[in-house]
Amino acid sequence: MSLAYPIAESLEAAAKPGAKFARSRREAAELSPGFAVEGLETGWLHLTEEDAAALFSAQSADGPAGHLQRYEDTSGHVVVAISWWKISVPGKKRKAVKETAPEPARSSGTDHTDDLYFRRGRTKSKRAKPADPNQLDLFKPPKAKT
Repeated sequence: MSLAYPIAESLEAAAKPGAKFARSRREAAELSPGFAVEGLETGWLHLTEEDAAALFSAQSADGPAGHLQRYEDTSGHVVVAISWWKISVPGKKRKAVKETAPEPARSSGTDHTDDLYFRRGRTKSKRAKPADPNQLDLFKPPKAKT
């Protein structure tokens, strides 16, 4: 059993038994000339019991394994996780994920994060705290001899 993952453009192509397998990103790039390796992806398939059994039996015993993992959802249905090397055509544009900036604080416009975590300051004071007058003295000072 090796930690090799199929090389495919989509989750459905990675689930097919005829896919090429690679252990590293470099090996995936060598085995797929003309494509760019985007990275290691994990996808989830919700399958019936028969389809999941067929998917696992299609993988040969001497071939790579570990890229398929079987789970169950909360209602007991089979969910299969597939990890694969995702490849794409280099000139093809990917869908850009719009990054949103966090919204500024709405109260006064200033950041009060430090006030929440560091109300008393970061360093300890050098002064000794005075003793509480209600504290019980366990060891009284010796009486002076007269």
